[in-house]
Amino acid sequence: MQRAQARAAWLFLLPFLVITAAFTAIPVLAAMGMSLTDITSRDIRTPFAVDFVGLENFIRVLGDAGFQRSMLNTALFVAVCVPLTVALGLVLALLLDRGIRRLRTLFRAAAYLPVITNIVAAAVIWQYAFAPLGPVNAALEGIGVVGPNWLGDPVAAVTTVVMLGVWRNVGTCMVLFLAGLQAIPQQVYEAASVDGASPVRRFWSITLPLLRPATLLVTVLMTVSFLSIFEEPYLLTAGGPLGATRSIALWIYEQFGFGNTAISMAGSFLLIVFVSIVAVVQFRLLRPKH
Repeated sequence: MQRAQARAAWLFLLPFLVITAAFTAIPVLAAMGMSLTDITSRDIRTPFAVDFVGLENFIRVLGDAGFQRSMLNTALFVAVCVPLTVALGLVLALLLDRGIRRLRTLFRAAAYLPVITNIVAAAVIWQYAFAPLGPVNAALEGIGVVGPNWLGDPVAAVTTVVMLGVWRNVGTCMVLFLAGLQAIPQQVYEAASVDGASPVRRFWSITLPLLRPATLLVTVLMTVSFLSIFEEPYLLTAGGPLGATRSIALWIYEQFGFGNTAISMAGSFLLIVFVSIVAVVQFRLLRPKH
């Protein structure tokens, strides 16, 4: 009986394993092999007629000024976007769970709409809205404020990319936090109310501790997402101005476009290492104590 169940389980898993091997495992291994060679776009027709260079490409990538700048940009995106997105997602979840009574489904759908919106269409709208003579600057001018060149000034461009990234991901955080809030038993809140706990005390002593698993999941997902940020800077600013919004993923994409295949593969593996290290640290710090 157990063997039959095991065979059935493996049969159900087989399509997933085949797809994972074909589209993830084999390409990753091939990329790892290419990162240890001097392959370029000119060697595509003869990929095995290349020289083995060991870790030379990784050393070149780490010493490249453009890659170092993209690392700093990506670290800035993570440091600003992750806490902002998580905090806004939690606030929205709390409002939709207990604060808003009417039209709750409508507000919930509206908050999640950016997640399912096509990023290309959204980026085109944002480019129009944040153009020097666009609606945003016109609105600012209406209240006596001179708007910046949102996509042409380095600081303003980073701000615009951050806003687009937060807008796009806050709905995901809201849904996950909402699921966590609805899993907390109401009896716990009722017992705390009987003991005289204020709403603030219930939030700090009940809601936040019991949301720890959801917080861990949301934080790790958002960190991985913003460490790999690509669409927002690529579609809004193409990494500019002056490389102020060029992320690691965008730098890797550009190197691949330049024909530096081995360099782009080495950069990809370094990004995977960064993501893995950060995820492990977050799991260690935020995992439930018991």
